[in-house]
Amino acid sequence: MTTLVVGASGATGKHLVNQLLISEQKVKIIVRSVEALPDNWKTNNQLSIIQASILDIDEDEMAYHLKDCDAVASCLGHNLNFKGLYGKPRRLVTDAVQLLCNAIKKNEPEKAVKFVLMNTSANRNRDLNEAFTMAEKMVIGIVRLLIPPHSDNEQAAEYLRSKIGQNDPLVQWVAVRPDALVNDDCVSEYTSHPSPVRSAVFNAGKISRINVGHFMAKLITDSKIWNQWIGQMPILYNKAGTKIS
Repeated sequence: MTTLVVGASGATGKHLVNQLLISEQKVKIIVRSVEALPDNWKTNNQLSIIQASILDIDEDEMAYHLKDCDAVASCLGHNLNFKGLYGKPRRLVTDAVQLLCNAIKKNEPEKAVKFVLMNTSANRNRDLNEAFTMAEKMVIGIVRLLIPPHSDNEQAAEYLRSKIGQNDPLVQWVAVRPDALVNDDCVSEYTSHPSPVRSAVFNAGKISRINVGHFMAKLITDSKIWNQWIGQMPILYNKAGTKIS
């Protein structure tokens, strides 16, 4: 199995790539710079590095990169500085998702390609009619207005939910919604839920970036987990327990 990962050089994307490599998967990554990549990636025969800015790649070239891929994963996000939050590209994640899906369709694969998107717990799954309190709606509305990347995340997931939908023969998807992200060195026990079990605004839980990478990798490599979550937007929380790797 071969997976194309975008956002691979980010704090969570690195964990996803490592988890896929641990599972002995072939991985392609698209990165703007190779300087910050781990040295062992550069010599790993299972990993192919494509150096480019993703939105500078046209649909035909992306289709070429995806030709032998069984899965695509996006850990793209905006840098947490002024330029990253308010500069261009405003629709980095959404435009990348649309580009990748169009490229997949252009290839007309014999089997549907898996698409795993890292999203956010503050985004509502409208298929489940998830209820937000009035206070939560007000806060999220302010965040949507003042912090453009939140709208980008919402629109990216909405593209998969409404434009790709549940029955597309060429693209199947899962949008992973981690709660508040924290750093950890090891995979630990965590839980996954169809909808939030606590307020992402006023009572957020925690999930380590390595656990998010582990879950995304399992979606790609484990058909049972994939079939459990296909077309859904699972929420992830850390769980106190024994480390599993």
